[in-house]
Amino acid sequence: MRLVESVRYLARNPVWLLGLGLFIFFSVTTSHFLTAYNLSNVLFQCALVGLLATGLTPVIISGNIDLSVGAVVGLSSCLVIGMQEQIGLAGAIAVALGSGLCLGLLNGLAVERLGVSSFIITLAGMIGTRGLAFLYAGDTSLSAIDEQLYDLTMLHVGPVTLIPFIFLTAVLCFQWMLRRTVHGRNTYAIGGSRSASTNAGIPVSRHVVINFIICGLMAAICGVAMAANLGAATPSYGKDYELWAVIAVVLGGTRLRGGKGDLIGTFAAVLALAILRNGLNMLHVAPFYIPGIMGLALIAALVLDRQLNRASKTAE
Repeated sequence: MRLVESVRYLARNPVWLLGLGLFIFFSVTTSHFLTAYNLSNVLFQCALVGLLATGLTPVIISGNIDLSVGAVVGLSSCLVIGMQEQIGLAGAIAVALGSGLCLGLLNGLAVERLGVSSFIITLAGMIGTRGLAFLYAGDTSLSAIDEQLYDLTMLHVGPVTLIPFIFLTAVLCFQWMLRRTVHGRNTYAIGGSRSASTNAGIPVSRHVVINFIICGLMAAICGVAMAANLGAATPSYGKDYELWAVIAVVLGGTRLRGGKGDLIGTFAAVLALAILRNGLNMLHVAPFYIPGIMGLALIAALVLDRQLNRASKTAE
């Protein structure tokens, strides 16, 4: 019985098989893929995009999208590095995370109050936020004044460092939130039918705004983590990360139209994409091929989303 259920689960979530296939392929074709150092690097890269995808999943389940997350990464990374000398490490982290919260709140309120597509609102937010990052830092790289921030990323929680631990914890917490709380159930309902949710008395705007706030916070955490790991920041940090995050969410089984998806699928897709990018680097694939591969992955994600929509209509 369990075997049958497992087969059905893998049929509904083929991204797990994709990840396993990529892991086996790169393990055989590259000599250093299975080293502890490289696997640790895969986990860290997985965590960076994963933090964005984790925050983005509830937004997409509710029938919206947030394209500004990559720009929030750039702004928050600049703030945490640039303000450390003036207000200390704790203050700089608080300001950076606060910027993500505020931008998420702004996106959510704009979507709900203006009645404009979240695609348009967050596209404008992406441009504006990236502009704020350049306005603050200029076209230069900001360097950390000491290694305090970097030392934070080296803290171990059990066998993993702090950032992957935060990512894994976020996946479990948000999965619980989506499946076990009123907010999570209402998020699915809103994505399934906004009008029906409104008629049922669900406070749609409140739940949508909460999801955007969470998304902004997770993007800011990603920015702080990236700046901490590199000991520097530029306004261009996070460029194209929003695309990788969207690809991961959709490949993980979340419908772009909303109403379906979960964090477990998103986690599997993030892991598969991290293995793919790392494996290509190990094979010395030229960096300019990566955008083309990203495009193919996006097409695959859109095809999968279309198949999910068809399957949903057939089930109905």
